[in-house]
Parts: sequence; structure tokens; C-alpha cells
Amino acid sequence: MSARRNYLLALLTAILAFNYVDRFALGVLLQDIKVDLGLTDTQLGFLTGLAFAVFYAVMGIPIARWADRGNRVTIISVTVALWSVAVGACALARSFSQLLLMRMGVAVGEAGCYPPALSLISDYFDRAERPRAVARYMLGICLAFGIGYFAAGWLDQYYGWRVTFLALGIPGVLLAILAALTLYEPRRGKGVDARTGPETENAESASPPTPSSKEVLRTLWANGTFRHIFLAFSVWGFFGYGIQQWLPAFFARSHGLSSGELGTWLALVNGVVGFFATLIGGELASRYAAHNERLQLQAISVVYTICAVMLMGVYLAPSYRLAFALLAIYVAGAFGANGPLFAATQTIVPPRMRAMSISLMYFFCNLIGMGLGPLAVGALSDALRPWAGEESMRYALLAFCPGYFWCAWHFWRASESVARDIAAARFRESSPDDGGLAICRSN
Repeated sequence: MSARRNYLLALLTAILAFNYVDRFALGVLLQDIKVDLGLTDTQLGFLTGLAFAVFYAVMGIPIARWADRGNRVTIISVTVALWSVAVGACALARSFSQLLLMRMGVAVGEAGCYPPALSLISDYFDRAERPRAVARYMLGICLAFGIGYFAAGWLDQYYGWRVTFLALGIPGVLLAILAALTLYEPRRGKGVDARTGPETENAESASPPTPSSKEVLRTLWANGTFRHIFLAFSVWGFFGYGIQQWLPAFFARSHGLSSGELGTWLALVNGVVGFFATLIGGELASRYAAHNERLQLQAISVVYTICAVMLMGVYLAPSYRLAFALLAIYVAGAFGANGPLFAATQTIVPPRMRAMSISLMYFFCNLIGMGLGPLAVGALSDALRPWAGEESMRYALLAFCPGYFWCAWHFWRASESVARDIAAARFRESSPDDGGLAICRSN
């Protein structure tokens, strides 16, 4: 990879890390916020779920349309600055309603991260390189686990949740300035090849105009592979976000871990194991299945089946050490699937629909998943409390684990049509200008 592409990938990865840091940190801070502000589990579920997800999902659509048409570097810079300031402002909240308003501001800013970044990466890397590149980008989530859990756990233990929010907001402002000053938008120069730099003429740069929203929706709905990935992602959102957001609270309540201990364990399992699993997953896909998205999706289906079993073991384990060992196996599988999954999603749609496709996936994943998942777990935990007492969260989370079987079924169905849909996407993008001759290109 050229120095330009390496730099872009490194900076976007750092930005993605801080996009997720505050969400993971919030999970560690929930118990102290609950005590300080006198909140219920249902209120916390609403705060971390529906209230955040509605703004995140709704704002993602117009931002994605902007990303498919305009300057993606500008979008990334502005939104990073917005969410970073909002995260720091959470430190000022003195009531549930004030914290709710701050989280809404965070959601609006964070909606501008994924669509323009993945669209940029797909311009800079071809089909064969894409799983590896996207996997390296997804390493930002692993870094977020490490920073969010470890730093937030110890900062909270020694300085409190307010100082923690303030400290986590500062780096994002610096990254926003760096992105604005140093990243390059390939659309600004005609005939520029993003893969080699501004000096090279690119025969593929004369791309067709951005399709209308109606045309995008019609094309994506007709794509069977995208439909099943979209449904799998939405289902995962409900079960996965619900499990993820309440995982720290489960270990604190059922195993009695302090925030510092909890942050360290979660950082090791999610950060370290997730880092290497993500890297290896992308490398395996690019090396052994570079043009075989069918095999990639089938492997993801098998992995998600295993993940469901491992998660159930986490909540049934008698000790926290065994629970973390099983969680590590789950993390290895789930994170290893990220690179091939998002790379396939970008490959099955035409380039001028890539940001919109990701935004639509996150719209429903976050509205249904992030919006209702944590809220449902919190409400179920409250409902089970008369029967299970302090163990109510354990059983609420256990009830959510089988959702991963449902996701696995959709990924397998997606694998059955992926080859046909990739060919259709490439033909559709090239046929308006050259009668389909460019179908041989590796978009």
C-alpha cells in the first residue's frame, strides 16, 4: 500500500476508535451514573438506546446522501468535532433530561463517521484488497474497547464519571483538525486515482452522476444479498447492542467487579483479542477468498452460530474468569467477521451507492437495535427482579443470546446470491457509459 493510503487508513481508524470510545465508556459508567443521578435500569436503557439511536439513525441518511455527492473529508471533520464537543459536555449534566440532550448531540455527530469513511476506503482500495483494508479500519473498534473500557474504568474509579467524559472528548477535536488539514478527497480532482495519488490519471474517474434516492432504494431492495445482510445487521443490532451495552453492568452486579477491574478485563478481552481477530479475519479473507464473497459469507454464518453458544456460556459460567474466557472466544469470532462483512457490503453495490447502503443498514440497525435493544434488556431486567433479585440482569442477557442464530441464517442466505449481485452491481455502474465493457474492472 502507498504511503497516502496507509496514512488515510491510520487516521480513519483513529477516528473510528474515538467514535466508539464513549459508547463503551458509557457502559462502564452506567452504574455510577445510576447512583449519582438516581436513575432506573429502564431510564438507562432509554438513554443508551432509543434516545441515542433515533438521532443517530435519522441523521445518518442525509449525511450519507451528502457523502455520495460531496466532500467526504469535510463531512468527517465536521462531525468528529461535533460529537467530541458533545461527549465532553456530558460532564456538565445534572439530571436525566440534561444528560439525554447531551447524548442526542453525540448521536448526531457520530452518525457522520461510518458512511463517508467506508466510501473513501472503497475508492482507495480495489475488490481484492478491500477485506484487508476494511478489517484494518475496523481495528478502530478494538482500540475503542481498550481505551473506552480501560481508561474509563480507572478514570471513573479515581476521578468520577464527569471527568471521564471530559477527558474522552478532547482527542476527537484534535483528530477533526488533523483530518481537515491532511486528508485528500479524490473527487476534487478529475482523473485522480485515489490508489496512487494525484499524479496518476485514472480511467475510471469519469463516474456516472449520483443516482436519486428513489433509484438507490429500488436498486438496493432488488439486491437479494444486500437484503439479507441488511436484515442480519438489523437483527444483530437488537440483540447485540442490548448485550453489549449491559455487559459491564452484568459483571459488576453478578461477579462484584470494581470499575477498574472491569475496565481492565474488558479491555484485554475486547481490545487485545478483538484486535488480532480483526486483523487475521481480514487477512484470511483477502489471501484465501479475495474474489469469493460466497465463501466469506458462509464462514461468517458459521462464526455467528458459534458466537451464540459462547455468549450463553458467558452468562451461565459460575466464575468471572470462565465467563471472560468464553467471552474471548465470542470476541474472536465476531470481530474476525467484521472486515469481510463490511467489504462484501461495499462490493455488492455500485460505488455511488456505497455510503447510502451503509447508512441504511445503520439506520435500521440503530433504530431497532441500539434504540430498542438496551431498553428491552433494561426493562426485562426490571421485570425479572422480583424473581431473580440482583441476578435479573444475567437472565435478561441470557434470553438475548439466541438472536445470533437468526443472524447466521440471513448470512447463509446472502451467500447464495452474492456472486450474481456483484456482477449486476458492476455491470450497472459501467453500462451507462461503455455498454458494459467495464464489467471486467475490479470496483
